Amino acid sequence: MNDTKRTLIALIPLGTLIVLLALVILIWGADSIVGSSQVVLLIGAGLCMGLSTWLYKTPWKDFEKAIMENVGEVSIAIIILFMIGAISGTWTASGVVPAFIYYGLKIISPKVFLLTACALCAIVSVMTGSSWSTIATVGVALLGIGRAEGFSDAMTAGAIISGAYFGDKISPLSDTTVLASSINKVDLFTHIRYMMLTTVPSFTITLIIFTVLGLTHGGASGDEMKVYSDVLSRSFHITPWTMVVPAVTVFLIWRKKPAIIVLSVSALAASIAAVFLQPDIIKGIGAGVTEGSDLKLYFTGIIEAVYNTVSIETGHESVNQLVSSRGMVGMLNTVFLILCAMCFGASMKASGMIADLARIFAPLTRTRTGLVASTVFTGTGMVGMVSDQYLAIILTSNLYRDTFEKEGYEARLLSRSVEDSATVTSPLFPWSSCGMTQATILSVPTLVYAPFSFFNILSPLMSILVATIGWKIVRKRAGN
Repeated sequence: MNDTKRTLIALIPLGTLIVLLALVILIWGADSIVGSSQVVLLIGAGLCMGLSTWLYKTPWKDFEKAIMENVGEVSIAIIILFMIGAISGTWTASGVVPAFIYYGLKIISPKVFLLTACALCAIVSVMTGSSWSTIATVGVALLGIGRAEGFSDAMTAGAIISGAYFGDKISPLSDTTVLASSINKVDLFTHIRYMMLTTVPSFTITLIIFTVLGLTHGGASGDEMKVYSDVLSRSFHITPWTMVVPAVTVFLIWRKKPAIIVLSVSALAASIAAVFLQPDIIKGIGAGVTEGSDLKLYFTGIIEAVYNTVSIETGHESVNQLVSSRGMVGMLNTVFLILCAMCFGASMKASGMIADLARIFAPLTRTRTGLVASTVFTGTGMVGMVSDQYLAIILTSNLYRDTFEKEGYEARLLSRSVEDSATVTSPLFPWSSCGMTQATILSVPTLVYAPFSFFNILSPLMSILVATIGWKIVRKRAGN
């Protein structure tokens, strides 16, 4: 069978997956990650296996081996994801996240509203590792302030999304960051540091643009922000002592400790801080499950904060959403998706269809710039085709991994290129899960805020520019 026919056959399971995912997104919307997307991935894997067994006589043991290898490669990532869930709960219950938000709100200045809105969303997103949570909480509040101060919804939403996705991209708590690094076998913090070379310039330009745009507008009252600050200060013991937990975390990151150790120690430190700094919060969480002595309530509250979805009542609905946490159980749908995606990727790999598809892009990957540009365009295109950033990261990584290795480039260049495209462009597609979710949360259509999402637009372009310059790009053998 010639290469052209093999490439066309390889497009069948991928095309089927894209069509079915489009239907799933149309029917379930943002809830497609709960289970329907996983089913579609397994259908795609089954179709790939069936075609390969029939046409190529691929032994079943090859698929089993590929699945075990793929799942094994993300096993550490799965543990990290669960630890991120633990961080989400303990950092909230201990007052770390509320303190960051409280202090962040204090720096909002009407004269530089867009700049501070973008920066605040970036800070919260770095701390939480979630762009969605940041946009759904702080973002909604900022949108209201922007309207009161005369800013267009499109401009404010662009600042919110730019900041939220910057934080999501570089946060060690982000599931997409963990996924992109682990699937390409790159240390998490090595991946983050290498992304800084493209992410910081993109975000700096973004902040400059928002500063210029913001200075052209006048200021107004910040009453709504004051409400948030007052509610947070009444509900939590806001104190600089909460900053000890992120300080310990930063110190361990600086010492280049493994991600699991960093996250575990951080969760433990936050748990201890919660007992001393937020005893009423912890006892309240525990009292919702059991009765007994204070010691029993403290223990129960901490365990609940680590693994379960926790809502803290503040008397203000928006602030309640801001300080809710998902715990370890909140990661189960993502883990479910990853495992099913690994099965699809394994079937495509074992059948040789990944290599067949790679031939389409082969002419474009002969130079450094061409290789990175092809990866960036593919990552962006995959988001548009499969409507999900997780799948786009996985499929693009699988498609180019062998090419990067063959050409002698480091795996961190691939992981960065994938994040510079698949992660940040996901909210720019109206039909993607991210695009639909953010448009729904902010009540601003995707195509309205997209032109002002400067960071999301600049990131893939910056990735190609840095590749053209060759800054910090290492090749194992001579070549261009």
